[in-house]
Amino acid sequence: MKLLLIAVLLIVIGLPVAVVLALLFGGPSSPPVAKGITEPFKALDDSDLPAPSHYPARDGSQLAFRHYPPHATAQRGSVVLLHGSSATSWSLHPLARAYADAGYAAYALDVRGHGGSGTRGVIDHVGQLEEDLEDFMRAVTPAAPTTLVGFSAGGGFALRVAGGRYQGLFDHYLLLAPFIGQDAPTYRHGSGGWVRVGIPRYLAILLLNRLGIHAFDHLPVVRYALNDEAKAALTPWYAFNLAQNYRPERDYRATIAAVQRPMHVLVGEQDPVFHVERFDAVFREAGSAAPVELLPGIDHVGLVLEPRAIDAAIDATRDLHRHDKPSVP
Repeated sequence: MKLLLIAVLLIVIGLPVAVVLALLFGGPSSPPVAKGITEPFKALDDSDLPAPSHYPARDGSQLAFRHYPPHATAQRGSVVLLHGSSATSWSLHPLARAYADAGYAAYALDVRGHGGSGTRGVIDHVGQLEEDLEDFMRAVTPAAPTTLVGFSAGGGFALRVAGGRYQGLFDHYLLLAPFIGQDAPTYRHGSGGWVRVGIPRYLAILLLNRLGIHAFDHLPVVRYALNDEAKAALTPWYAFNLAQNYRPERDYRATIAAVQRPMHVLVGEQDPVFHVERFDAVFREAGSAAPVELLPGIDHVGLVLEPRAIDAAIDATRDLHRHDKPSVP
C-alpha cells in the first residue's frame, strides 16, 4: 500500500512538472533552410499583382485577398485559392492569373494568420478558419459554380472543408499536393525537411485542451525552414490553434469518406515533401472516387508555378464542372 501511495504521488506531482517543462522547453527548433521550397519563388513575376482587397470577418477583422477578374467574355465560374503553409496569396499569383485568363474569377486569400490577415502564426480558436471562409463567401459572393482550390497545407484545409459541415460552401474541390496528416501513408518525415514540430509542447497543449485549458494555445508548435529574408515576409511559425486548424481533421479517412461534392487531386510526381505514390491508395481506401492524378516531372512548388501543372489544374477544374447538372430553364 505504501508503494502504491508513493507511485500515485509521483504521478500527481510528476505529470504537472512534465507538462510545465514541455511547455517551456518542448517547442520547435528552427529547421535548416529548405531551398527547394523557397528558391523557386524568386523567379515569380509579380509585375501585374493585384493590390489586396479586404472583407469583414465576424469578429470585426478585415481579412485580405486578391481578386483576379476573368479576362474572357464568357465567365466559367469562380475559384477560391488557398496557399501553402507559411505562405501568402502572393505565392499563388501565377495560378490565379492563369485562371483569370481561362475565364474564371479567381480569389487568392491570405488565410488568417498569414500575410495581411490578422497576426502572423496565430488564430483565436480552432474552427475560425472555416468561419472566415464562410464570411468571405457571404461578403464577396463569387459567381457560381465555385471551386475551392488548396495547395499543400491549403489542400489539407480544403479537404477539411470538403468533408465537414461547411462543404456546401463550394460546388467542387481541387486539392494540389494536399497535406493529409502525419499519420497518413503520404506523410514524409518532417515534410521532407520543410517543417519541425515541437512534439512535447504540442502534446502538452493537446492534453490541457482536453482538460478545458486553452491558456497556452498561442505558443508556437511548428517552425518552417525559412531563411531570414523569407521570415520577414512569410509566417515562420504556427501557434497550436493555427497548426490544428490549417489541416484536415485528425481522422482523415472519415473526412475523405464524408466528402459529397466532386473532388480532384493533383500531385507532382517529383514531390520531395510527400510520398506521392501513396495518395491514390489513401483516397481509394477511404472510399473516395476522386481522381488522383500524378504529373510527371513536377515537384511540390512546381504545382503552382510550372505552366504545365497550372494547365493541369485548370483542366481538372473544367472536368469538375462536367459533374454539374444543367440548370432547368
